Amino acid sequence: MPRQLRTGRLETIPQRRKVYMTKGNAIYLESQQRRESNARTYPRKLPIAIIEARGVQVKDADGRTYYDCLAGAGTLALGHNHPVVVEAMKDVLNSGMPLLTLDLTTPVKERFVDELFEALPSEFAGKARIQFCGPSGADAVEAAVKLVKTATGRSVMMSFHGGYHGMTSGALSLTGNLQPKRQVGTLMPGAHFLPYPYDYRCPFGIGGEEGHQVGSRYIEHLLDDPESGVLPPAGMIMELVQGEGGVIPAPDAWAREIRRITGEREIPLIIDEVQTGIGRTGRMFAFEHAGILPDVIVISKAVGGSLPLSVIVYREELDRWEPGAHAGTFRGNQLAMAAGTASLRFIREERLVEHAARVGQRLVKHLEQTRSAVNCIGQVRGRGLMIGAEIIDHERASDRLGSYPAYSELAREIQRQCLKRGLILELGGRHGSVVRFLPPLIVTEEEIDRIAEIFHEAVLAAERHNRIPQGVFR
Repeated sequence: MPRQLRTGRLETIPQRRKVYMTKGNAIYLESQQRRESNARTYPRKLPIAIIEARGVQVKDADGRTYYDCLAGAGTLALGHNHPVVVEAMKDVLNSGMPLLTLDLTTPVKERFVDELFEALPSEFAGKARIQFCGPSGADAVEAAVKLVKTATGRSVMMSFHGGYHGMTSGALSLTGNLQPKRQVGTLMPGAHFLPYPYDYRCPFGIGGEEGHQVGSRYIEHLLDDPESGVLPPAGMIMELVQGEGGVIPAPDAWAREIRRITGEREIPLIIDEVQTGIGRTGRMFAFEHAGILPDVIVISKAVGGSLPLSVIVYREELDRWEPGAHAGTFRGNQLAMAAGTASLRFIREERLVEHAARVGQRLVKHLEQTRSAVNCIGQVRGRGLMIGAEIIDHERASDRLGSYPAYSELAREIQRQCLKRGLILELGGRHGSVVRFLPPLIVTEEEIDRIAEIFHEAVLAAERHNRIPQGVFR
């Protein structure tokens, strides 16, 4: 039925939608290029316009269907338009409850906090506080930094090589990637970077258990050295699987050492679970693999059930900041809280965390088979459904560990060949040389098999395109 719009014009909503959906990819992309910022990223590598999405698949404006292994950079834990998420949002919309409340409380918010605290280890949640932040993970990182600086009275922050914590000023200061920093100038002062264990490209040229032991000993020595030049830190922030940094899981033993080192020196440990959290790594939170408890947890992406939401949850002893010390208009996003509650409950009831671990292992097995059949994959790694394949140039000299240089050009060609065959993947890591898999947690074994098959075909095609001799090179 037509309806009277505020403009006074009569429009039929389904007809209006139909007009837009008849355009092809090229028209949308031309319009986007003409009107959107030069800072846009994904459309440059994934030149499509999405008009429909359901579960693990999306359809573009030219009618082609793709498996979506980007999934909102890990945000879409239940995939696109999952019925429980859609129904939860409809319930709020039909209830007459407010959609935005700043930090005033509501039954929707209360249910969300209950569900999130239920998902956390009980020994942490029992003595925790939650701060609702602006809608992005970066804003939650900013809040975490303010929190620990206020609680400790210190100003220095420590982060890790390869870490990614967001694009706002403080978060970017703690991010390893140099490219977005080059033209910005001064960021948050007092950020210091530490070595992160990375077996394939060990910063100490050692690798394995010995490599991460050297790393943790170095950090302990740095913190205790009165001539280190680094003041005692207000906090240390890290990911336990570096995502944008190249899907690099921290060894559990190393994570336990970092927890011991920070705990003994009363340095608040902030674990960034923006991408790893809510079942992504085969545990509800990545820190659970190592059996540690952080002081502050940064949570965003999947926690909002596909809508913008971020929070920090932290030990109550740190709750020393004053009213208004951190705020944000959209921290009261009720639709996101309802969608997040529904997602968390569905993940728990359907045991999707265990499912993610199981099908993730299946995908790794497939990718290892591809690695053994080609020359360009140096390592397959990850946890749960957060998996990466590092693309290397075996025709150049290897380092002392036998690791070959990154091959970013070939990684981009693999991404193009995947898209051509109906698979959306993102790149990350040093020089953009790691192909990353972040499918929704609901992905089935059959879909995993097909995703792996497309990737295998794409790698072979990319090697032919780049004229790389095919076959095993070990």
